Amino acid sequence: MGCLYKIGATKRPVSIEMNYLYLYLVVIGLIMVFYVKRKKRLASEFKAVLHESLESGLVEPPSLHPIVDMARCMGSGACVKACPERALGVVNGKMMLINPAHCIGHGACLAACPVEAIKLVFGTEKRGIEIPNISREFETNVQGIYIAGELGGMGLIRKAAEQGRQAMEAIRKKAGPGADFDVLIVGCGPAGISAGLSAIENKLRYKIVEQEDSLGGAVYHYPRQKIAMTAPVDLAIIGKVKFAEVEKEKLLEFWLDVVQKTGLAVSFRERMEAIEKKGNHFVVTTSKGSYTSKTVLLSMGRRGTPRKLEVPGEEQAKVVYRLTEPAQYAGQSVLVVGGGDSALEAAITLSEQAGTQVILSYRSAAFSRVKQKNRQRLEEQQRGGQLKVMLNSSVKCILADEVEIECDGQIDRHPNDAVIVCAGGLLPTPLLQKIGIQFDTKFGSA
Repeated sequence: MGCLYKIGATKRPVSIEMNYLYLYLVVIGLIMVFYVKRKKRLASEFKAVLHESLESGLVEPPSLHPIVDMARCMGSGACVKACPERALGVVNGKMMLINPAHCIGHGACLAACPVEAIKLVFGTEKRGIEIPNISREFETNVQGIYIAGELGGMGLIRKAAEQGRQAMEAIRKKAGPGADFDVLIVGCGPAGISAGLSAIENKLRYKIVEQEDSLGGAVYHYPRQKIAMTAPVDLAIIGKVKFAEVEKEKLLEFWLDVVQKTGLAVSFRERMEAIEKKGNHFVVTTSKGSYTSKTVLLSMGRRGTPRKLEVPGEEQAKVVYRLTEPAQYAGQSVLVVGGGDSALEAAITLSEQAGTQVILSYRSAAFSRVKQKNRQRLEEQQRGGQLKVMLNSSVKCILADEVEIECDGQIDRHPNDAVIVCAGGLLPTPLLQKIGIQFDTKFGSA
């Protein structure tokens, strides 16, 4: 009788409603405290990564990369979550490239941005990147040579695959007798696979050459279990593939399944070495032979052909140009060659395998452009005895079970089961310019 009631049908005590209100406010308050603390922690981590990149001098993205419209950016972090390489971070409420050297330009951040604040560009104000001139049909200024995908400036998987399919629409109009093939496709990433499927659908005589031993192009080099595709894609024969988000491994499995089901023929470990125009067709020379084709579609990426040591014995099967499965080198003597982060990371990872002895050979006197974290881990593994660093050194010869290394003017032999060369890549730009393809130099433009 002494309680106060609200006017209305429910007649709940005011004190009970106040208790609910206090409870709601406490819950909201806890959520806000957690959110603010997490945001501060992430901001601190992003700033630390950015500082490390600046200290190491690793501030130039190697290829296609995002820039942000600061007026549009709301700092949601959606792009950060979508980036497989963790190259992005939110600093002072805005997106930034905090780890530029690790950005490989696949463009997942562009698709993830909720306010369209991101644009993908090539080059920076300090370092220009050459991009070939292509028409709306993806034909270069050299009639009969087409470019699709990353080499032409499109790192997005969906767009690269779409370009491969669209380029084939123009190529099929030029098909006819007078050459071994209607089209020779160089590269087997998303653009090359899509183009090959279109060639089958249009009953064209085609050949695909791929310098590596795997499908997927740049996708193959993504970090493990990272998101590689965030949008549907249309493929000839297959139809629309409705991938919302898919990890690298599942996407590579999908490409392999497509190849097996459609009978798409790919010649692996075959590198294009020259293209020459002869009459109404092209002569394409590769590491395995020479072919004539009415047209050529260049769908390789911008990673380039691996830079070689050019020493005797390098042709052996034990010499590779990337580290894929560290466990396979357990218990072996391995030589890693190179002075960048990829070389240091490969050497460190290998030295952590049971019984593996690793030599890291680098031609200079110091590792000048590597992350401090990698320097520290390298020193730790050196102290552990599994890793030996040889600066001012160069490989002279690779034998069946040894390597000859010159260090400070002295040549010695070392036991060896495998050699991993991490010396970067050679872009095909000079080769393409030699046959007359024109390029524009981009300084931070699309």
